[in-house]
Amino acid sequence: QVQLVESGGGLVQAGDSLRLSCAASGRTFSTYAMGWFRQSPGKEREFVATINWSGGSTRYADSVKGRFTISRDNAKNTVYLQMNSLKPEDTAVYYCAAGDVARTTQYYNYWGQGTQVTVSS
Repeated sequence: QVQLVESGGGLVQAGDSLRLSCAASGRTFSTYAMGWFRQSPGKEREFVATINWSGGSTRYADSVKGRFTISRDNAKNTVYLQMNSLKPEDTAVYYCAAGDVARTTQYYNYWGQGTQVTVSS
C-alpha cells in the first residue's frame, strides 16, 4: 500500500516555474515507477511524465518535453515535477501516481489527491 500526497501547486504567470512534489508513505516506494498526470475541467486525465524505479529512465508527453523534468529521491520517498516556461494551457489539477512505467492511467495502482496549477496569461 502506498499513499501519495502532492504539494507545490499554485497560481503563476506564463513563463514562470513551479516544482511539484509528491511524498509517498510506505517502504515499497522505490519499487514503483512514478507518474504525473493532469486533468482540466471537462477533459480526460492526461499523461505528463513518468520515471522508472531507479530514476534512470524517464518519458514525457510531447506537450511538456523540454519544459518539464521528472525526478525522484528514493531516500526521501519523493517524486518531483519541475515545470519551467509554464503556459496557460498547463493549467490543470496535477496528480502523481505509483505503478508501472506507462503513459496510461490503467497501469497505475495508487493516486494522490491532486494539486491545482493555474497559469495566467
